[in-house]
Amino acid sequence: MRAAVLHEIGQEKLEVLDDVEAVGFGPGKVRIRVRATGLCHSDLSAMSGVLPQPGPFVPGHEGAGEILDVGDGVTHVKPGDRVLVCWLPACGACPACKRGQTHLCLAGFMNAGTPNFKRPAGSPADVFGFAGTGTFAEEVVVDAKCAVPIPDDVPFDIAALIGCGVTTGLGAAVNTADVAAGSSVAVIGCGGVGISAIQGARLKGAAQIVAVDPVESRREAALRFGATEAVAPDALDDASQRITAGEGFDYVFEVVGKSATARTAYERTRRGGTLCVVGAGALDDFLQVNMFELFFDEKRILPSMYGGGDVLTSYQRAIALWRAGRIDLEGLITHRVPLASINDALDQMRSGAALRTCIEL
Repeated sequence: MRAAVLHEIGQEKLEVLDDVEAVGFGPGKVRIRVRATGLCHSDLSAMSGVLPQPGPFVPGHEGAGEILDVGDGVTHVKPGDRVLVCWLPACGACPACKRGQTHLCLAGFMNAGTPNFKRPAGSPADVFGFAGTGTFAEEVVVDAKCAVPIPDDVPFDIAALIGCGVTTGLGAAVNTADVAAGSSVAVIGCGGVGISAIQGARLKGAAQIVAVDPVESRREAALRFGATEAVAPDALDDASQRITAGEGFDYVFEVVGKSATARTAYERTRRGGTLCVVGAGALDDFLQVNMFELFFDEKRILPSMYGGGDVLTSYQRAIALWRAGRIDLEGLITHRVPLASINDALDQMRSGAALRTCIEL
């Protein structure tokens, strides 16, 4: 089968191969025919080494498709069922799951250390799947809990987005920050996740939502999705002065994953306000906050992992809101490419031209 493979961490291009085999099928597993997958910035971060991931590997973790086969003991799905791929499935038994914090379950991360694919003799035999999945492939074998059934009226491309970016951004505003009606919000970084955070803030009733991004096309898009104003990073101070009289925003979302932007977000948050960190950053990139300002300003710093709530509930909520026309998911997909053109999708993401590129398989 075909799959896009990164041979070494640090390479910028993927190679689309037709000699890759999905492996690991057995009890408690499912085989999925991937029909659509989104390119998330986390895939680029894993390719560059910012996020830890063994290689060689097949990127992709935001996918949807059809069940081809199920292993012994799998009862919640059957061949032919339409599913989205959950890259962080909950085990239901660990302390985090028992506390109701299923998004903090570590069981899914254990899958990342087991190869999902293999290649013929003469090539590196073991090939991993990013985040234990690897959806830049025609087929993938994953833990059965990674396969979440979707209704027939949800297209594969929409389901794929719900599998990561939409759930992450929407949940940051709705679950983690719990944005208050009438509040002021700034969102730094307006790709697919940032736009989803903007939509979440709008749903919660924020009065002002300022989108911050260096790319003009993304700022224009943010206005269509609910931002009341969109500015380049160097105009954020002026926007804060005009909207909050310099006090700072009630909520600032950092959706870039860098300490520099997180520090800017902290400074633009009002005293007693909330900084919500959504971007996934590097292990060696440290955010510096001095002890006096931490105490004196009483700003809440809230990291948001995968939307900060039960992901299955978040999926259902996103589908319900999309059906009701309360959130726009189709508009997030600005580009579509076949798997053979995957490197075009990488360029679209790196340049900021795309909110989300859908890879159709």
